[in-house]
Amino acid sequence: MDYLRIKIFVDSTADMAPDWFEKLDVDMVPLKVIWSDGTQEDDTRNSSELMNFYEKISKTSELPKTSQPTVFEFLQKYRNAEQSGYEGIVVLTLSSKMSGTANSAATAAKEAKIPVEIFDTKLASSVIPLVARRARELANQGMNPKEIVQQLVIDREKDKFQAIFYVSDFSFLVKGGRVSKIQGFFGTVLKFKVGVWIDKNGEMIPFGRTRGKSHAYDMLIEQSGKYIPFGSKVILCMVHANAEAEAKELLEKMKGKYEVVDASFHMTGKVITTHVGPGMCGFGIEVV
Repeated sequence: MDYLRIKIFVDSTADMAPDWFEKLDVDMVPLKVIWSDGTQEDDTRNSSELMNFYEKISKTSELPKTSQPTVFEFLQKYRNAEQSGYEGIVVLTLSSKMSGTANSAATAAKEAKIPVEIFDTKLASSVIPLVARRARELANQGMNPKEIVQQLVIDREKDKFQAIFYVSDFSFLVKGGRVSKIQGFFGTVLKFKVGVWIDKNGEMIPFGRTRGKSHAYDMLIEQSGKYIPFGSKVILCMVHANAEAEAKELLEKMKGKYEVVDASFHMTGKVITTHVGPGMCGFGIEVV
């Protein structure tokens, strides 16, 4: 049986290691970072460029703004896929609660000549590579774009995917407006590592605070256990913003609680780093 040739797109908040793009036949539509002097740059997956960005943003007195891809940029990507012989497209976007990227993708889809289905993951960062892996798995089973997205919706409702992390400087999230201050929660919170979870509505919710790396690891694992029972078989995408050693330590602790069938490491891109700050560490997790 001949299956449709399906292209998968993610936006650049999908903190996906470079080798995953080729492995999963995925392309990226970049968001942009706009500095206070008006200069702007595309989000990227180049590791040396990301390391330079981590250093630059840790020293800046004024955080840059970020902007979503335009409708035209999405449409260009769709047309390139069509011209390359693809017969359908699945677009995986970060949560629509955090950005209008899904709306841009959907508007562009109306002009495409091949079927395009948009999936608002209601997630962000390193869990989206796991959604992309799942989408490719479904495509390889012969599903068309609409069927793939229908199954991803079912997976999402079953809590198959979770994104949990901590930030080392909570001011980035507050300044970026991505979380709201909860009265009585924060206080001197900027001196703590703050646990953040993306809930079912696609919003980033602070759930705890602690001092020290080891306590922070335990805080994330305890939160994970509320949604994914310890002992489950899982795939992990460990993510960090210039905190690789912490991501490795966290993985070892996770292995003590879950049957980890696969694990990989991913760096945060420029846009995610702008909102969470250097020192962020966590994971995307998928139940298998």
